Amino acid sequence: MVKTMRIIVKGVKLRDFVINILPDHPRDIVAYTAERYGLTRQAINRHINTLIKEGLVQAEGKTNKRTYKLPILREYSFSVSLNGLEEHKLWISNVSELLKDLPDNVYTIWNHGFSEMVNNAIDHSGGTTLKITLEKTAATTNMKVIDDGIGIFRKIKNELRLEDERHAILELAKGKLTTDPIKHTGEGIFFTSRIFDHYHILSEGIFFTHNIDEEEDWILERDKPKEGTIVFMSIKNKSDRTTKEIYAKYALSREDYGFTRTIVPVRLLQHGQEQLISRSQGKRLLARFDRFKVVLLDFKGIDEIGQAFADEVFRVFPGSHPDVKLIPVNTTKEVKKLIKRAKTGSSLPLFNQTNA
Repeated sequence: MVKTMRIIVKGVKLRDFVINILPDHPRDIVAYTAERYGLTRQAINRHINTLIKEGLVQAEGKTNKRTYKLPILREYSFSVSLNGLEEHKLWISNVSELLKDLPDNVYTIWNHGFSEMVNNAIDHSGGTTLKITLEKTAATTNMKVIDDGIGIFRKIKNELRLEDERHAILELAKGKLTTDPIKHTGEGIFFTSRIFDHYHILSEGIFFTHNIDEEEDWILERDKPKEGTIVFMSIKNKSDRTTKEIYAKYALSREDYGFTRTIVPVRLLQHGQEQLISRSQGKRLLARFDRFKVVLLDFKGIDEIGQAFADEVFRVFPGSHPDVKLIPVNTTKEVKKLIKRAKTGSSLPLFNQTNA
């Protein structure tokens, strides 16, 4: 009896493993799982065939070139007027019932993300209509929140008088950004983007994305601009993540849940192939850093910086803001050298001549 129970438990874990890992291994899921569990391919195929019969997995192609995918088990879409809309009522009437079978922590994450994004559309988009689409597979739930308003990046650019829409993404990545400080703290998009496995915003040709396993954020430009804003959120149905865990990550201590610590991908400051050399670029990066106690500057993707930029960020700013701690991470040897010289006030050439 005990042996039978162990086999059942192992089978359940194996099935869950296949479902969760399948999107990343559509072609080699059998070999990958067999190696992971130390079983034969025939044994793994039996489990996958059971999942296929239950409608949780789909197979395409012949045996030697077969690929697998997770079919959509539930799909739901609706549109509502933004006029007079209240996000908590919309959640209760249209969405909560569809997600009630999820674990409590994941249900809470969806409640948070849905409420924040719908509220943003209500208060900031200037649009007339909101569309919600929801898709569930055996492994994940995906949602899109779509409005027909001005577009989030253009809105931020206009309200804060920024250089362009890409500059708006840099400010979003810092956190504590809002165009309406009376009604909002500016934490909604920042924390929502970090609670989900995948979070994307597409607005007028600018695409912003953040993935939970990456600290950096990405900016891409699409060829066909689209009016309004599309927010995409996705998380595994059996994720063990919690909202409390994410909030704690950006606090200085377990006892302090204030948003006092942030991580800024420095490469969001770059436009195209331009290099980070000027004081004005440094000042743009430093904007609103005084609202935090600790700022981690992620230099991943930055090969070198200029003397004026380094001096502004690592000597001038700390001199006038001693309560803000700047911590550079993922620095190359050249960037590290420039930072060290800036902190000591040493003069140096604009760029390393051997790399120019």
